[in-house]
Amino acid sequence: MDGVIEILRGLLGIAVFVGVAALFSSDRKNIPWRVVTVGILLQFLLAAMVIHLPPVRMAVEAVGLFFVKLLGFTREGTRFLFGTLLDEQSHGVIFALAVLPSIVFFSAFSAALYYLGIIQKIVRGMAWVFSKTMRLSGPETLSATANVFLGQTEAPLLIRPWLGGMTRSEILCVMVGGMATVAGAVMVAYISLLGGGDPQQQLVFATHLLTASVISVPAALLMSKILLPQTEEVDKSLHLAQERNGVNLLDAICHGTTEGVKLAVNVGAMLLVFTALVAFVNFILENWIGAPTGLNALVAQWTNGVYEDFSLEFILGILFAPIAWLMGISGDAILQSGEFLGLRTVLNEFVSFVRLGEMKAEGLYTNPRNLMILTYALTGFANFVSIGVQIGGIGAMAPSQRPTLAQLGWKALLGANLACFMTGAVAGILSPR
Repeated sequence: MDGVIEILRGLLGIAVFVGVAALFSSDRKNIPWRVVTVGILLQFLLAAMVIHLPPVRMAVEAVGLFFVKLLGFTREGTRFLFGTLLDEQSHGVIFALAVLPSIVFFSAFSAALYYLGIIQKIVRGMAWVFSKTMRLSGPETLSATANVFLGQTEAPLLIRPWLGGMTRSEILCVMVGGMATVAGAVMVAYISLLGGGDPQQQLVFATHLLTASVISVPAALLMSKILLPQTEEVDKSLHLAQERNGVNLLDAICHGTTEGVKLAVNVGAMLLVFTALVAFVNFILENWIGAPTGLNALVAQWTNGVYEDFSLEFILGILFAPIAWLMGISGDAILQSGEFLGLRTVLNEFVSFVRLGEMKAEGLYTNPRNLMILTYALTGFANFVSIGVQIGGIGAMAPSQRPTLAQLGWKALLGANLACFMTGAVAGILSPR
């Protein structure tokens, strides 16, 4: 009976997420409900194949095992530089010497695959499926699919020649697709954060993260088309830009390494700043508001000690708890899950995954089903910072589209979050019980 209720709750969640998108649609009369229906069916089909069909699951696990092996290769390079420091188990050392280097190595590895044309072939094959089934334009589908492997400003490079002539609906689709998925480089970091040093756990989360990134593609496509329906004729051919990322393979690897270092430094710096800002806000909430008003004691009592004081985490947990409930999270973890969802949206996804990884390691958040749902729902760049990243990055490739990017920023953030929430709900409905 509980399983039936959880399934019904997940289905209600999907209906609510689609309804919210329709509420904020720019043209409700022209919402392509066929695209929406096919997108939802594709999500369920792809997720069900991975979760319940052994041959498909084995294939995805094989790719996941490849990612786990990459972590091992990264560890060898890190050990060469830092020696026995890598064996220390403190959180700071693990993050600085295990997580951040994985971003650098996978960025270089991805650059090599891109130079050899391997990523382009995979992207074209996946995009063909989504383009034909959902009947969307080639460029927007290619960009959304490429986000499974590349970042939100790297994937549009595959369609750079067509960016300037894309419609507003197509541009929104590119933006939502970029925010609703994660790049391979940071995916490797999340595998390390959630799986710790256990290869078996790393494989479990690698499989979940890969599946989440793939099934978020149709979710992003359908959400963007609800928010801004396509009314003009579009190019449905799947043409990829022929740009290379270096003059030869060695140059491509060097370029990827440099970009990986920039990304790793950026991630480390943002986590430093956001963690400090959260501590600053919590100091004000706890000492200037919570203590004088008695809110600290009320929060501790109401949450049975889960939150000891009035804090930003508690506020975000309250605000996003309904979303966690709609995705199918169990009642005892709704507040904490709401906190993770809020941190991802207000700050960034790394803060959420770091916090989730810490609580999992401490035994404070261990329910396998809840972990699975959250892993799917958090796998995306859907946060406020991404709006600026896309305006700057995509705007540099197509300067004429910069005003459109700025105008659609908030709508893209909404669509990406709804897509991630829907992905979490689908995972909850299909998860083993």
